[in-house]
Amino acid sequence: MQRLTDQELLALLNDAESDRAERKESFKGDVPKKARQAVCAFANDLPNHNQPGILFIGANDDGEPSGLQVTDQLLLSLADMKTDGNILPLPVLSVEKRVLKNAEMAVVTVMPSDMPPVKYDGRIWIRTGPHRALANEQEERLLTERRRFKFLPYDLRPIVGAGLGDLSRVFFEEEYLPRAFPPEILAENGRSYEERLAVCRMIVAPDDPTPTLTGLLTLSRHPQTYLPGTSIQFLRIDGIEWSDEVIDEQRIEGHLFHQITTLDQKLLSHNRVFVDILSKSIESRHYSYPLSALQQLTRNAVMHRSYEGTHAPVMVYWFNDRIEIINAGGPFGRVTVDNFGQPGFADYRNPSIAESMKVLGFVQRFGVGIQMAQKELKNNGNPPAEFFPDTHTVICRVYQSPSIRPVNQA
Repeated sequence: MQRLTDQELLALLNDAESDRAERKESFKGDVPKKARQAVCAFANDLPNHNQPGILFIGANDDGEPSGLQVTDQLLLSLADMKTDGNILPLPVLSVEKRVLKNAEMAVVTVMPSDMPPVKYDGRIWIRTGPHRALANEQEERLLTERRRFKFLPYDLRPIVGAGLGDLSRVFFEEEYLPRAFPPEILAENGRSYEERLAVCRMIVAPDDPTPTLTGLLTLSRHPQTYLPGTSIQFLRIDGIEWSDEVIDEQRIEGHLFHQITTLDQKLLSHNRVFVDILSKSIESRHYSYPLSALQQLTRNAVMHRSYEGTHAPVMVYWFNDRIEIINAGGPFGRVTVDNFGQPGFADYRNPSIAESMKVLGFVQRFGVGIQMAQKELKNNGNPPAEFFPDTHTVICRVYQSPSIRPVNQA
């Protein structure tokens, strides 16, 4: 991540015509929304500077300090722009407090994206000189074409042998697009089916409609034809040992939406509940496992697994005393075996798959799934989830609430 010197920052701060800088007096009112638009525009880097864009918080339009006090809470609020799921794919940015012109300023440094176009709230923002604007059709095409020549993550690689006919146009147009873009953007004329697929990273480009890995996983009725192992293996084992009897088994295939919703049904059907009508005046129910925690952990496994060099499915094995969630692919990027699961450490092996899961409603925000799951487990009386990462695999163990008796679900 490039860190600009004070001299470089001052040059951008004083240049009123720069398309690499934006200034805001504070982070109040409608500024959080406009700041996200600016981050989106810098990430798209339409002028192709291949240099970071800078958002200054605490500077007037003329570049002079506004007198803002930069607090830890302000820095956290700015950092949330990266992970709250409104800017997709996730931007690469840093947030820091700097002293410029003898005054505190919050400086947000945004790197150009390798996966344009980047969208905020379903809209593609760009910069033309000192102004922000929505990209027109030609600018969208330019950004999409530029992506083809970047070094792309594996989930954007073309899948040889697959074609446009492997993608469900009905699902894309009736389910995915309305979730991904506002109605007024979709209502605009002139964008072909292929152009819309390319903007969403489902195919390589409008003139090369080869599906990407993300495209097949999101839109193909059976992506396993080309991607063996991109499935979920569910087992319900009547015991606590791997060798005990299997009483329910399903290999869940199909596209992401089908896999995840089918797994949710499995998790719900096997969860047990204890109904307490004696200890309090109001009936209370306690589940063996909080469903929301299991959803966070299983969806994390689908999102972060390795789709390269392995045909192993995501495994969800439900024992009488615990659930084990196993996915191929160890810690990635800035996440290591030592810091795995700790707050503030997140990275994305599959950023476009993560975007698809966010669009489909399976992710609310990024980087906090484990913490949210641990909180739900604690509130339900379960022990904390345990994680066993190595270079090739991550195993998550979730233990049943000790207050649950082995009774049938009410």
